[in-house]
Amino acid sequence: MLLGMMVAAPLQAQTYSGEDTTANESEAPSNGRGRMSIDPYIEFNNIAAWQISPVSDVVTYTQLAAGVDATINGRNNGGSVSLRYERNFAHQSDGADSDTITGLARGYASIIPRVLTVEAGALASSTRVDAQGRSVFNPIVDDNLSTQTYSVYAGPNLQTRAGDVDISANYRIGYTRVDGPDFVTAGGTPADLFDDSITHSATVRAGTRPYRPFPVGVGVGAGFYQEDVSNLDQRVRDAYVRGDVTVPITPTLAFVAGVGVEDVEVSSRDALRDGDGNPVIDTNGRFVTDPAAPRVIAYDASGLIWDVGVVWSPSSRTQLEAHFGHRYDSETFYGSFSWQPNRRSNLQIAVYDGIQGFGGRLNNAIAALPTDFSVIRDPITGELTGCVNTVDGNGCIDGLFGSLRSSVFRGRGVVASYSRQIGRMTAGIGAGYDRRRFIGAPGTVLELADGVVDESYYVTAGVSGPVGSRASFAINTFASWFDSGALGTDSVRAIGASGSYTEEIYRNLSARAAVAISMLDSDLVPDNFTTASALLGLRYDF
Repeated sequence: MLLGMMVAAPLQAQTYSGEDTTANESEAPSNGRGRMSIDPYIEFNNIAAWQISPVSDVVTYTQLAAGVDATINGRNNGGSVSLRYERNFAHQSDGADSDTITGLARGYASIIPRVLTVEAGALASSTRVDAQGRSVFNPIVDDNLSTQTYSVYAGPNLQTRAGDVDISANYRIGYTRVDGPDFVTAGGTPADLFDDSITHSATVRAGTRPYRPFPVGVGVGAGFYQEDVSNLDQRVRDAYVRGDVTVPITPTLAFVAGVGVEDVEVSSRDALRDGDGNPVIDTNGRFVTDPAAPRVIAYDASGLIWDVGVVWSPSSRTQLEAHFGHRYDSETFYGSFSWQPNRRSNLQIAVYDGIQGFGGRLNNAIAALPTDFSVIRDPITGELTGCVNTVDGNGCIDGLFGSLRSSVFRGRGVVASYSRQIGRMTAGIGAGYDRRRFIGAPGTVLELADGVVDESYYVTAGVSGPVGSRASFAINTFASWFDSGALGTDSVRAIGASGSYTEEIYRNLSARAAVAISMLDSDLVPDNFTTASALLGLRYDF
């Protein structure tokens, strides 16, 4: 799971990045070499959705869906993709038809084996969202209550050697967009929902390992990151140069330290004003940018950066990194821990810290996922649950969607996951905490967001496996808490569970049954929003 996880080679100094991304390098697969599977399918389902509170109402749907799940794991390329399109037809007049495209993909291809690779990733997801930018996964809702998020990135990675010097470089370009309804509060306040952004990132590093040829490893690196957010022309620009040293303490433990200079700047323009000086809001509830307004600096930090830490790698199955330092004019902590005691279980933990917008954070999260995974979907809606099953443990991105605010932020947090193979079953749990302190330029409409803190806590758990030779089951649960520091907002809690059973009835044709229940509770609303749903359907795998 792995927002911002950083994994370094044993006894090699941690590469410093202007963004809290993980390794941008595409690794060769460790097992299953040469494996390929492609599973296209179609589904015909009948769904009953019962809104239990605040009012009781039952709506039924017919759902038609088509998708494909594919994985390739070769010597010089690898990747996984899960793509699904579905159309829901409401049977009642008070219901609403809807259609969604959801999916997750990540892969790489070698141009020059073990030297030059190209990697890419993409996500499409639908969430339920309100006028304050808070969102949760997986409801059956009409198009007036949901947003569609798209994110994609791609770029080359270079790894080579000149004598004893290891040389690495990478570049990545990404794009993220959120399409949603016209969100304006009853008082006319805009929803401040993220629109779209383009990100660029590049890093280069040259360094030696301990004893090759010096007793300590030394390195020098540089990086650049820029994100351009369409909302009020916000821009994040981060450039750094640094040197680092790796001092071996034992064959498995090393002390690492680095120092350098960094320049970080966040800026934006003000909103267009009407004759009375009020900001102009477009039909989608977002501020209209004034292209003639000067660019205003919201955040500027330049000067010395440093960090110290340890790298512990007693085996290929256990790796620990922990770093403490000074960055963004304050203390910073980041690191990761991975432990695979055997082939049947895996634990991963990551701590991250960085300045970016929603699009940059989402790009980083997709890039941090492994290339071999299977998507976990809600059995009723078919929507992504926010987590995937992987050969290296679970990967979750649901903490990212706690808030869809447009403002740039400094994000800190921790994520953890544990997965285990129990007989023929697979079980996993993921949890995390995400804290975002938003940044807004003085004298602009974003000044109201400056210093506002949004916090998200989330946990997911599930178990799945076969039943005999022709059937399978899956049980998943989730819970999340969202607290906003903005005036006039409230805390939101979401909790839910689902279960499904599938049995093959003739060759590739299978029957499906599923049930789910979820609750969305807000401090400002006297009654919570509770729904239960059930599905009966058929699926054909080609």
